[in-house]
Amino acid sequence: MRIGVLGGCGAMGSRTVEVLAARDEVDEVVVLDQDSAGGQRLRAATGATFRQVDATQRSGLVAALRGLDAVASALGPFYRFERPLAEAALEAGVAYASICDDHDATAAVLELDDAARERGVPLLTGCGWTPGLTNLAARRIHDELGGLDAVRVFWAGAASDASGHAVVLHTLHVFSGHVPAVRDGLTEQVLAGSAREPVVFPEPIGTVQTCAVGHPEPVTLPRFLPGLRRVELKGGLVEAHLNVLARAVVRARLTRTEVRRERLTRVLEPLLPTLERLGQPTPAVSAWRVDGAHAGTPRSYWGLGRMRDLTGVPLAVAALLLARGELDQPGVHAPEADTVPHARIWELLGEHAITAERPGAR
Repeated sequence: MRIGVLGGCGAMGSRTVEVLAARDEVDEVVVLDQDSAGGQRLRAATGATFRQVDATQRSGLVAALRGLDAVASALGPFYRFERPLAEAALEAGVAYASICDDHDATAAVLELDDAARERGVPLLTGCGWTPGLTNLAARRIHDELGGLDAVRVFWAGAASDASGHAVVLHTLHVFSGHVPAVRDGLTEQVLAGSAREPVVFPEPIGTVQTCAVGHPEPVTLPRFLPGLRRVELKGGLVEAHLNVLARAVVRARLTRTEVRRERLTRVLEPLLPTLERLGQPTPAVSAWRVDGAHAGTPRSYWGLGRMRDLTGVPLAVAALLLARGELDQPGVHAPEADTVPHARIWELLGEHAITAERPGAR
């Protein structure tokens, strides 16, 4: 089988390439990226094929996708790329998976459901850390409790655990404007950065100050898990002083438009290594937590790891299942959907030591 990886030279995408290239059943991994130097390094390290592709040029992109058994996208920021890339995959007739982590991009790609069904193409959005592992954990709680009335999703990301232009753009985006939450079965828009709450994560992270941020879980969970009346998503940076900085630049209206975010990112990106060192030393790991309840019974799961693994490995697993035909239902899906083989995904993730644990379990 032949699997393509869009943005395969980046921190997350290169992990996806590594995982796929190590599997005997994958005949060829095609790295689709603009970074020719990075592509050559990946080719030397993994044996992958490199093809230089400009994802903003639709005709060339579609031509590059044709003939693949599946394509995995780690190309962000997703508020810019998710829907155009999914549309290109539909035009090429190729199954598509992504790590899309922007709520507005997820809402936009869900609008392609009818087109994907008509073309007979499965599209799987949000197959990374959060969304991705968090959605799978919510689904596990749903199945174990026989339903799900409320779910609260939390993440803690260390700036020292990720880098890159798209990462900074995404961080500024999720802290900006109003973001979705579900209360009493209805979607509401809440102010990003509001509702601050300290949340306990696995050690060595411990307690992190979180707040309402924009992520896809409140968009997809009520759609694929009917009966949910409450969905909250809160996240925070492990480096507390960077949380303060993020909220400050938002209050100063420096992130209100994509152009402003792009300009600010170009200023902040070279400063981040210095900014990270200003506070207390923090571990270069990230974490997630999902608290759910049904009929008064609570249940929680959480996990910890390097962001590169937590994000890149689930994307590789999703692409592999698509290429195998184990996930062949046409339409747009999220990881918690009935059409997704959840147990099989956890099995494959476990081969890379990515698991969901109960807090306090030994």
